[in-house]
Amino acid sequence: MTKIDRRKFIGGSAVVGALAASSFPSPALSKGRKELRMAMSWPKNFPAVATAAQRFAKRFELVTEGRYKIRILGSPNRLFHPLKCLDAVQQGTVHMYHSAEYYFTGKLPAFAFFAGVPFGLTAAERDGWLHFGGGQQLWDELSAQYDVKAFACGQTGSQMGGWAKKPLKSLDDFKGLRMRIPGLGGDVLRELGAAPVNLAATEIMPALSAGRIDAAEWIGPYNDLAFGFHKITKHLHYPGFHEPGTTFSLGVSKKLYDGMTKEDQAMLEACSLTENNLNLSEFMANNAKSLELLVNKHKVQLHELPDDFYKEAGKAAKDVVAKAGSGDDLSKRIYESYSKFRKLSVEWSRYSNQSYMQKRSLTE
Repeated sequence: MTKIDRRKFIGGSAVVGALAASSFPSPALSKGRKELRMAMSWPKNFPAVATAAQRFAKRFELVTEGRYKIRILGSPNRLFHPLKCLDAVQQGTVHMYHSAEYYFTGKLPAFAFFAGVPFGLTAAERDGWLHFGGGQQLWDELSAQYDVKAFACGQTGSQMGGWAKKPLKSLDDFKGLRMRIPGLGGDVLRELGAAPVNLAATEIMPALSAGRIDAAEWIGPYNDLAFGFHKITKHLHYPGFHEPGTTFSLGVSKKLYDGMTKEDQAMLEACSLTENNLNLSEFMANNAKSLELLVNKHKVQLHELPDDFYKEAGKAAKDVVAKAGSGDDLSKRIYESYSKFRKLSVEWSRYSNQSYMQKRSLTE
C-alpha cells in the first residue's frame, strides 16, 4: 500500500499525538490498530446507504495508514435498534453510528433540521447552511449534549412521494392512510388525517406485503428497486414533500473524538465530507437508471401528487416545522438559522436552478 502524505491530505501541518486512554468506549487494540464499532440504521451492503458507511470506513482506514479499523454493524442487530443508533453510542455499545438525525426526534424534535424537513432545504442548500451558514456549529452544540460529534456523511437528493396500494389522487385519499414515513413528514401527514408509521428499513417490506400499512416511502428509484417495492404495487408517486434532500449523519463518541489528534480529527472530517459529496452523485446517477427500469421493465405507474394535497401539506408543514423549532433556546436558534437560510435559498433558486429547470424543459 502506498503511504499517504497526511500533511497534504488535510492541507496543514501534522500534529503528533495518540488516542486518549480515556476514550469511551475504549477501542480494542490489535497490533497498534484501533478497532472501532459502527452502528448502522441500514441493512448491511444495501446500495447507497450502507455502502456509503462502508466507503467512509475504508477511506478513513486508508488515510490513517491502518491505525483505525471500523467494524460496521448492520441492521437488524441484537446490540441496538436501527432507529436508536444515538443511544448505542451514548451507552457505549458502539463508538459511532451512520444514520439519519430525524430518527432521534424523540429526544429533541430539532434533530430533524440536520436530516430532512418538509418543504425545506435541498441537499445542496443544506450543505450551504451547514458549511457556510452556521448550521454545523449549531449541530455541534446539539450533538454535544448527547456526547456525540456529528458530520454530514451522505445525502439522497430529492426523494419520491412513496408507493401505495392504489393511486393517491386527492387529499381525501390520505385520510386514514397507514403510511410508513418518519420524521416531521409523518407529523405533517398526521395533521392531514393520515396514520403515519415509523419503521426501520428492514421492517418496511414485510409490513407493506402483509397489509399492515397501505403505503410507504423510502428514498427513491435506486433503493426502491433494490427493495422490490414494484413486486407488491405498481403505483409510485412524486414529488416527495417530506425530504427534499436528506442528509445521512456520522455520529462519533465525543470522548473518542476529543481524544484524537487534531490531524486524525481533520482526516475523519475530510473522509466524511468526501462521502457526503460522493453519495449524492451515486444517488443522482443510479436513480435515473433505476427509474427507467421501473417504468419500462417492471411497468410501474408514476402518479403526480395532486395540487390540493400539496397546498394543505404546505400549510401543515409550517406549523409542524415551527413546533419542532420551539421549546428550548437551542431549538429556537436552530429553527431561526434554518428558516433564514431557507428564505435566502428560495429567492436565489427562483433565479437559478428553478428558472433553469423550467427553461430546460422547453427544449425537451
